[in-house]
Amino acid sequence: MKQVLTQQEIDALLNAMNNGEIDDELLMEEKELPQAKAYDFRRPTKLSKEYVNTLFMIFEDFSKYAGNQLSTQIRTNVSLKLASIEQISYDEFVHSIPKFTLLGLFHSAPLNGIQMVEINPQLCMLIVELLCGGTEAQVNLGEEGSKKSFTDIEMSILEEIFKTFVNAFEHAWQDITEIESKLDSLDTNPQLLQNMSPNEPVVLVTLRVTIFKKNTFINLCVPYVFFEGIVDKLSFRNWFDDAKGFNQEDNQHLRKNIETVDLALETLLGKTTMTLADFSQLEVGDMISLDQKISEPLEMYIEKNLFGMVKPGQRDEHLAVEILEFAEGDGEE
Repeated sequence: MKQVLTQQEIDALLNAMNNGEIDDELLMEEKELPQAKAYDFRRPTKLSKEYVNTLFMIFEDFSKYAGNQLSTQIRTNVSLKLASIEQISYDEFVHSIPKFTLLGLFHSAPLNGIQMVEINPQLCMLIVELLCGGTEAQVNLGEEGSKKSFTDIEMSILEEIFKTFVNAFEHAWQDITEIESKLDSLDTNPQLLQNMSPNEPVVLVTLRVTIFKKNTFINLCVPYVFFEGIVDKLSFRNWFDDAKGFNQEDNQHLRKNIETVDLALETLLGKTTMTLADFSQLEVGDMISLDQKISEPLEMYIEKNLFGMVKPGQRDEHLAVEILEFAEGDGEE
């Protein structure tokens, strides 16, 4: 908080300026000079706030996609939400995670750098137990430090889980740039990894995981060299640029996907009411009177929404309807 001057100090300052003891022009020049800002080299800030905001959008998409895929994979509801994004050094990341943990190392061609997904041993074993048939009453997160090693079978099971996160990472970046992510290896000792120098800046993405009301975290470490070739694409101005040309290929792809969507189509023949006694006595061949005249058009609905008026008929031994008028009012006889 800035110091507040007393009235006596204000009067003394004004008198000094009037007497020429303080040069107001010199004060203005000093004010215009660039001011030094504190910078912590142990926590390098390479990406601006605008780029970090874009990363929030990308990794929120990553968390949703990975959470859905993980829920399907382990047949249990998994809530995966973005907790934070920080810019730190690689050494600080290594010292912020347990000495024994499971790290999945992967690369994303054609971009540089090795990315890492860190899942603590307690969550790893919870996932293994669920994949092996465990239930909510049988599984728990366990205590930190209780797990000292993974068997070959556990590593094989967990490798598929890490591939899910690698695929989600590739999916999250598809709107920015085309990458091909591939899992390279799994490691349990982050202290022995030599893929980055200790002072190399990284982006640490922390995800909050909830399974059976049990909360824990998953960390994603992305080195700054990964962003070097695509920094300009992280700008909102570039990402949402309306001046970009219309992509005919994307439009055709979207149209093709929409055309394959199944829609429920129904035609209402009419309505009636009857007592429960009459309904219980219905037999094959009984006639039911409806409130709809055979000379009047019928209402046709698509996904419970009125589409238009139709006339019933037959075509090639199949029941059919002929559209007479659309609900919007564009008549067609």
